Amino acid sequence: MDRKIEKTRGYHSHAKDIQPEKLASVEGKEPQGDVEVRVLQVSDAFLVLEVKRSKGLIDPMHKHDDHETTGYLISGKMRVIIGDEEFIAGPGTSWIHPPGVYHYSEALEDCLQIEIKSPPVKTWVSK
Repeated sequence: MDRKIEKTRGYHSHAKDIQPEKLASVEGKEPQGDVEVRVLQVSDAFLVLEVKRSKGLIDPMHKHDDHETTGYLISGKMRVIIGDEEFIAGPGTSWIHPPGVYHYSEALEDCLQIEIKSPPVKTWVSK
């Protein structure tokens, strides 16, 4: 899978103008439920995504060896496991999973989050 992602043209974007991508897999693992992403911004240093997870979605345990990810939950509620740490995320919760650390999430409600990946890599395959 080609992990390279094209840089954003221009200096701003708006989510409503970006077509969402429904995910078929993340790091080769099929999500159990509905998840979609909008690529908001891509630079040489980072990738910013808007992620919508439907209630019941399970992102199976997986890891990324070539980047780190920071997440920020805008709305909803998620069960998150990163390494050996487990917590319930609600609006305003942020987290990070460094390279090589296994992580898992389960949407306990419909969720909207922002995700930042550095360096920018495309870890998903769209449907």
